[in-house]
Amino acid sequence: MTDWTAGYVADIAYTYGYYKELNPLRIKLAFLNQGFVFPEVGNACELGFGQGLSTNLHASASVVSWHGTDFNPTQAGFAQEMSRSSGNSAKLSDESFLDFAKRDDLPAFDYIGLHGIWSWISDENRRVIVDFVKVKLKVGGVLYISYNTLPGWSAFAPMRHLMVEHAHVLGTEGRGIVSRVEGAMEFATKLLQTNPAFSRANPQVGDKLAQMKAHNRQYLAHEYFNADFHPMHFATMAGWLEDAKLQFVCSAEYFDHVDTLNLTNEQLAFLEEIPDAMFRESVRDFMTNQQFRKDYWVRGARSLSPFETSETMRTQQVILTTHRRDVALTVNSRMGEANLSAEVYGPVLDVLADHKVKTIQQIEDALRDQGISYDKIVEAIMMLVGLGHVSPVNNEEDIAQAKKTTDSVNAYLCKKAFGSNDINYVASPVIGGGFMLGRLFQIFLASIMDGKKQPADFASYTWEILAKQGQKLIKDGQSLDTEEDNLKELKAMAKEFSEKTLPILKALKVI
Repeated sequence: MTDWTAGYVADIAYTYGYYKELNPLRIKLAFLNQGFVFPEVGNACELGFGQGLSTNLHASASVVSWHGTDFNPTQAGFAQEMSRSSGNSAKLSDESFLDFAKRDDLPAFDYIGLHGIWSWISDENRRVIVDFVKVKLKVGGVLYISYNTLPGWSAFAPMRHLMVEHAHVLGTEGRGIVSRVEGAMEFATKLLQTNPAFSRANPQVGDKLAQMKAHNRQYLAHEYFNADFHPMHFATMAGWLEDAKLQFVCSAEYFDHVDTLNLTNEQLAFLEEIPDAMFRESVRDFMTNQQFRKDYWVRGARSLSPFETSETMRTQQVILTTHRRDVALTVNSRMGEANLSAEVYGPVLDVLADHKVKTIQQIEDALRDQGISYDKIVEAIMMLVGLGHVSPVNNEEDIAQAKKTTDSVNAYLCKKAFGSNDINYVASPVIGGGFMLGRLFQIFLASIMDGKKQPADFASYTWEILAKQGQKLIKDGQSLDTEEDNLKELKAMAKEFSEKTLPILKALKVI
């Protein structure tokens, strides 16, 4: 009997994760920051889309035509249901990569994305993907690919292997993958308590195991317990993609673009002495002990002149997606805790604080008298996008066209929130993708869709839904037992929602 899973965990569904790096809107700003020509994306494809949340939010919130496959029929079924509910016309299947690649009805793509899946599949499937990209990615098209990376995984990879072996050898198949994951982590904890030489030589292993325990077990099953698990060096990835004529452009993780928060001056000087850009990237991974890369590759990289770069960058539109007072100027970087310059970031945030769409040129004009240079403004925008406080913006025509489908998918997602906390996102046509919104705030949003106008009404609407299910709020670790206490807390939350979150949702045309 053929095992259709090919060693991939399939007896438990993957989490409902949304990955903003898959948003095609993010390509332009990242490419411009590196001085490269960027494509206009009309057709896009996601391989291994999981529950399909990213694909559906991007398809709903833009005019891009999306295709994709995920071999797990349960996940593909949910993705298709979500697509039908939004009317976004994404074409999603449960085919294997090989069967999907054989189809003759697929268009050529401007953009192909894979998040994480590369590290969890066999070399055979990797070859299928590379061949697919070789045939289906247009000249000038972009591949986004993320993967577990060496040297960052070098220390923990042996422990991960031991836990998988425990799950297969000592775990009971009938108990299910979650129980086997729990058993493997308990075994690893007991092993480390014996103070083995391995953990003495690799002291970070204990910290990594502690981090694992805090994660959702569905996530852990898919992230760590597949039969195939192959972290690889950047140079190895480059070797795989060479046959598809792909060239590395830059990280899709905007935080990586700000070198001063990732590298010391001595390290930067050392890297500048390396003439080969690809080898320089490999050395950089050693400096940062990179564990997970998110990269953009292009089929035919073309450089822009400095003038073309700056002039095009100045037309880039952005919007603040966090309340101004909630943006901290202290960040955790690879260099430790770092303070962002209040003299630069404060004024930039003040210009964006009204949550209106602004071009970088408009920000520059507004700050001209304060002596903040164009370069400083661009660096601040890159950092704020990386931190999730600012997002690139769709053009007005695309926003208007996508509004109908985002309204539909948001109604679907808010209704889902009545009974579960699985999906904490809604779609925005302004930013072309997902915006994080927790379950109770989603229900508040549903109440507005249902005609409610005041915070007290949002609270009552939400309590009625929770009470029907015997659910109560938890505050400071304690369950609120009475209806009065639950309504009081919901009213306080609804007031905060109305004052801080609702204006952002309106600016993003979520409502």
